[in-house]
Amino acid sequence: MNATGALGRYGENLAARRLAAAGMTVLARNWRCGRTGEIDIVARDRDTRGGEVLVVCEVKTRRAGSFEHPMAAVTPAKADRLRRLAACWLERCGGPPPGGVRIDLIGVLLPTRGRPVIEHARGVA
Repeated sequence: MNATGALGRYGENLAARRLAAAGMTVLARNWRCGRTGEIDIVARDRDTRGGEVLVVCEVKTRRAGSFEHPMAAVTPAKADRLRRLAACWLERCGGPPPGGVRIDLIGVLLPTRGRPVIEHARGVA
């Protein structure tokens, strides 16, 4: 694995722990759907009424001083791809849960010193 892959894997590990700490259940990591691409994390959450929500989570990890902040990484094209991936998951793994599907983004910023800064944006696409 190269340095970029290791950085991404580290960010995904932090993100999965953050989701679990928030009470979500991680169902899959790095789930692939043919040529459509990969979902970094698939999780189950509860909506405000207590129903299940399927969460398709994109994780972006950057070092401090990088050109682009991780939360700026979901372009309209990326959002479309995430929607197609969510549809592929639902087709292969059963229909949508009662609470529907939500696409989240977790941005992990690694400062030169100190703890990583983790931001979780819900329902970005």
